Amino acid sequence: MSTNKIIEEIQRLPIQERIYVIEKTIHSIRKYEEKNQMKKAANDLYPDYVSDKELTAFTNLDFEDFYEAR
Repeated sequence: MSTNKIIEEIQRLPIQERIYVIEKTIHSIRKYEEKNQMKKAANDLYPDYVSDKELTAFTNLDFEDFYEAR
């Protein structure tokens, strides 16, 4: 279906349903953008984590049990 046809169909909807379509579309775009930003940030930082052992020093503790001292 072409973009123009989709817009025509949306314009035929009652206003509440059009608002719903718009909200869902905006939510979908934001979710997609957030995912891409996170992926880009991870890719940008990857070389730092590979080369800088200070950034990964505490990962040795990841599989150890943690007990809170009271």
